[in-house]
Amino acid sequence: MTLRTIIANIVQNEDINFLLTNRIPRQALTRFMGWFSKIEQPWVRDGSIAVWRLFSDLDLSEAKQTSFKSMHDCFTRELKEGARVIDQNKSVLVSPCDAIVGMSGRIEDNQLLQAKGFPYTLMDLLGDEALVDRYRHGTYVTLRLTSTMYHRFHAPYDCTVRQVDYISGDTWNVNPIALKRIEKLFCKNERAVIQLGLEPSGDLITLVPVAAVLVASIRLHFLDVLLHLNYRGPNKMLCAAPFRKGQEMGWFEHGSTIIVFAPAGFTLCKGVANGLRIKMGRPLLAMPELIFEHPDSVVDQ
Repeated sequence: MTLRTIIANIVQNEDINFLLTNRIPRQALTRFMGWFSKIEQPWVRDGSIAVWRLFSDLDLSEAKQTSFKSMHDCFTRELKEGARVIDQNKSVLVSPCDAIVGMSGRIEDNQLLQAKGFPYTLMDLLGDEALVDRYRHGTYVTLRLTSTMYHRFHAPYDCTVRQVDYISGDTWNVNPIALKRIEKLFCKNERAVIQLGLEPSGDLITLVPVAAVLVASIRLHFLDVLLHLNYRGPNKMLCAAPFRKGQEMGWFEHGSTIIVFAPAGFTLCKGVANGLRIKMGRPLLAMPELIFEHPDSVVDQ
């Protein structure tokens, strides 16, 4: 049995995994990792990436560059030109990121799930009555980015960013083990609520990037601030930033979660279900009152 297999078996034990990633000084460790990951000393960089590979299935074959200045540079890597295909079907919104689909489906009044038996409400997460009313009985999709995935996220449709609300919070791990143990976890963690007006319909879609342990930093191209644990405001930022479908909007400093909200009438595309791996640019949500029959509607495995 290899060292990597032994480590994987230990980490996959739910009790050990939860203790190692949550019963620690989460915010202090996250701040430390934010500093440490940016060190550009070659031994630190190479050693850090080697340890990362030991604990994961890190694949850099799609990366735009072949060498990195630091571990952070590797985390936030860009992809080669053409590595992702953006579905141009006007009837669908595409996934804003590479991810594993978590809980998704119809919002029951204003309640949805982070895991089976663990509900939370729109108000708990969004903190805005107007958004709660807009997405009541709507549709949501939880997209979980693992630590080795491509960490940048993109516009799901032609749109204009109208507002960003920053909500400070904790840095619990957001993996399935923690989601089954910590009630309203997404609502406890640091997050940004990004409101997108679709073009030309004006339908309002909301993306909620949720930070996590070792992450807690969100960079948005259209804001001149980095949203992180030390950010002190303003917490509501009005915007008028246009994006084309598939255009890069920003990135996480590490893996985390993005929850996508759409009003009533939007539906999940065929093949989008819990546990499915999806790539940025693949069909995610169908527009209202449109029959979606698309040859590529089943998400890439």
